[in-house]
Amino acid sequence: MRQLSVISRRLAAASVGLALAAGAAACGPEGGDAEGGSSDGKPTRGGTLSVLNQQAQSDFDPARLYTSGGGNVPSLVFRTLTTRNRENGAAGSKVVPDLATDLGTPGKNATVWTYHLKDGLKYEDGSPITSGDIKYGIERSFAAELSGGAPYLRDWLVGGARYRGPYKDKKGLDAIETPDEKTIVFHLNKPEGEFPYLATQTQFAPVPKAKDNGTKYEEHPISSGPYKVVKNEGDGEHLVLERNEHWSAATDDERKAYPDRIDVRSGLDAAVINQRLSTGSGKDAAAVTTDTNLGPAELAQVVGGDAQLKKRVGTGHFGYTDYIAFNPKVKPFDNPKVRQAIAYAVDRTTAVNAVGGSSLAEPATTYLPEQASFGHTPYDHFPAGRKGNAAKAGELLKEAGYKDGRLTVTLTHDTTKQDEQGPEVATAVQDALKRAGITVRLNGLEHNDFSDRIHSVGTEPGLFLTGWGADWPSGGPFLAPIFDGRQIVEDGYNFNSGLLNDPAVNKEIDEINKLTDLKAAAKRWGALDKRIGERALTVPLFHPVYKRLVGKDIKNVVISDWTGVLDVSQVAVR
Repeated sequence: MRQLSVISRRLAAASVGLALAAGAAACGPEGGDAEGGSSDGKPTRGGTLSVLNQQAQSDFDPARLYTSGGGNVPSLVFRTLTTRNRENGAAGSKVVPDLATDLGTPGKNATVWTYHLKDGLKYEDGSPITSGDIKYGIERSFAAELSGGAPYLRDWLVGGARYRGPYKDKKGLDAIETPDEKTIVFHLNKPEGEFPYLATQTQFAPVPKAKDNGTKYEEHPISSGPYKVVKNEGDGEHLVLERNEHWSAATDDERKAYPDRIDVRSGLDAAVINQRLSTGSGKDAAAVTTDTNLGPAELAQVVGGDAQLKKRVGTGHFGYTDYIAFNPKVKPFDNPKVRQAIAYAVDRTTAVNAVGGSSLAEPATTYLPEQASFGHTPYDHFPAGRKGNAAKAGELLKEAGYKDGRLTVTLTHDTTKQDEQGPEVATAVQDALKRAGITVRLNGLEHNDFSDRIHSVGTEPGLFLTGWGADWPSGGPFLAPIFDGRQIVEDGYNFNSGLLNDPAVNKEIDEINKLTDLKAAAKRWGALDKRIGERALTVPLFHPVYKRLVGKDIKNVVISDWTGVLDVSQVAVR
């Protein structure tokens, strides 16, 4: 979850340094939305969809993939027990059945989850999909040579921490039972009411044991979805998918599977991708991207731009928050009034402008993103207004013992240009705090050094820029890694930057995790966010917005709040 969330956010926010071709201006703030398509008429089957991306679809093995990554391409090949609802906006943040008949039956206070498979499920070779195949698919994800997928199962399943995968442990994982070919039962270490969300991860895709060839499985994984892999060159640089004739729409309510063929090419420059999409000549007329955002340079051309091009811009929201983090173990941030003063002093308008303006970011005063599925509860404990409240910040500094109302601090940031944690945002924060009498010295670090520094308890700075995104649209994977004291990692990658270890907060997290009513849980997550926010351990700055071009022949554009990117399972080219 944690590292991939950062990677997903970086891909989604990738900016472009070159302008579009003359006469092909990009869309502006109102240029398109998730309802848009590129032409009139109902979508129909047939044709080839091209996907133009920067990052390769590498490690194309369900054990090694993260559902939140890959721009939805893996879900064309790998079906799972549950999946995301393939609808626009907020409706797309719901979890729905996929291979399973329902979202699962919880037992023993949500420590046991039972699923039953649908009838008629088949692989690309026509053989039936069984519960034993799902069990085996999960077990192989524990093998060291197939690492890279979501880490939850190792923590959640009974005995998961000790299990080494089926290549070394032939006995299998006792925490997963398959009493018959259509039933699978999971035994958990503790209550997990959000297990249906976890069951969307690609580790829950079935893998027939007889076809498993270890690390080479990614070259031709056995499809359970509407498409099968017919070519995989350069470890995902060029991926070609064609129809799986044994997939049945009668068993799959979510994937439309309109195109006959999907051609995914990666390793392209962001500017080249947007140039090709805007021009839309030849095969590029039926092309999309799942990892390349329109940047400020293109959006600046919107005013008076091409009206038809505007219609080809989709807008997406993925649950992510960029924020200022404090380490309260480092002076002067051990003083809550200093943290509050900084919260009052921030100028969210300039921070938003630093990443491209209101078209590409929305100001944030809450830690949880502004979506109902997360349990978003509006609050603004330290109202800074649009431009910062310098007067209130100065008062708090005096109360903190700085009689002249002045303070000097160091802000650590990434040196990556046009990054949400980079020099532009850092400078915006520096300028805002200066107006409140706070002198900010900037400490820019190369990306890898920056990431290692801020995620180590021993080297974490007192003040730095960071961000967080969730693997599924809920408050759980958003709040627990950052504020659950039991997740503080002393000798590895740590994400609880405020080093908060409050028994009351930890207990509330446990209580919410027992809830299988996801709406009730969301309400509790929102209340917890508001309560934690009073401590000023973070200063939320903004939530990114993603704008993507599609080719002129693309129909049925669907962008959900789960991923924030175009869902290739819904796209048609005719």
